Amino acid sequence: MATPLLICDDSSLARKQIARSLPENLAVDISFATHGGEALDAIRAGKGDVLLLDLNMPVMDGYQVLEAIQREDLPTMVIVISGDIQPSAYQRVKKLGALDFIKKPVSQTTLNHVLLQYGVFSDSDFIEESFSTVTATENISDVQTLNASGELSARLRDCYQEVANVAMGRAGDLLARLLNVFVMLPVPNVNYIAVSEVSMALNAIEADESISGVCQGFIGGGISGEALLILNDSSFLDLAALMNYSEGVDEQAELELLMDVANVLIGACLGGMSEQLKFKFSQGHPVVLGQHYHISDLMDDNIKTMQKTLAIEISYGIEGHAIKCDLLLLFTEKSMQKLNEKVLHLLD
Repeated sequence: MATPLLICDDSSLARKQIARSLPENLAVDISFATHGGEALDAIRAGKGDVLLLDLNMPVMDGYQVLEAIQREDLPTMVIVISGDIQPSAYQRVKKLGALDFIKKPVSQTTLNHVLLQYGVFSDSDFIEESFSTVTATENISDVQTLNASGELSARLRDCYQEVANVAMGRAGDLLARLLNVFVMLPVPNVNYIAVSEVSMALNAIEADESISGVCQGFIGGGISGEALLILNDSSFLDLAALMNYSEGVDEQAELELLMDVANVLIGACLGGMSEQLKFKFSQGHPVVLGQHYHISDLMDDNIKTMQKTLAIEISYGIEGHAIKCDLLLLFTEKSMQKLNEKVLHLLD
């Protein structure tokens, strides 16, 4: 009899990658959930004896799912598969009952090893002919890049969001290790918009608070753009304490802190994207756009020359501290064809 196996991830790309990483001759009946609430309903309905669970999701995230499984004593074995690879994430999911933690993008070898290591499946669960079935089929035929309104198609936006999610996790892990903290990671926001809309969106995010910012250009594989790191000025005191600044925080110290955070987040995030898309970015010298400015005054001249941009926005927070920074990756309009080709290749 086939074992009910549930894959819970808000990304259709990630769900597909995980499903095709399972052995073809494994006797499982595969279902899908797009967020934690759906996953819990499926487990209660007997569709999730085994759960492969993402952490960063809307509606209900993976941590909340694990808490609910413990609270209700639901009959499922959980393996977390996530781009959030910071040490605290691993420790937390293990305390909440997860068998193990696998980083994204998922490795078929690693997944199969974990399934056998913990006795989730045994050799007797593998049969000579392919048995795996999918009860909640995934439509993967929509590879159109733009819809009639000139916006990203849902499928392409999902691909970009998943690539950004993995890259975000790499950067969050470095920051967490540097500061010895838990970094709160969001679901990345992806839009193909006019550059003027970027400024409007940032104004809404930052409200009336003054900020400091760094911009760094990048290019590689026929793709170019600008990375913009924005740090709320209210973050500097907590950040200085975490970085063990002992002689007070003057403007020079704030500049050093700003550059340290920018180097970690921009470099790691671009590195995480290039690793997935199979090419390498070259980064220009970081440029301080301003300290204690309003967001509308921080738009770099290179950004202002863009007409439209693929904007990937990631808002990092640090648990227990008043630290907030936003990372924006802004890709030029001319880069879109090559970038779309590389991202859509992940669907193959």
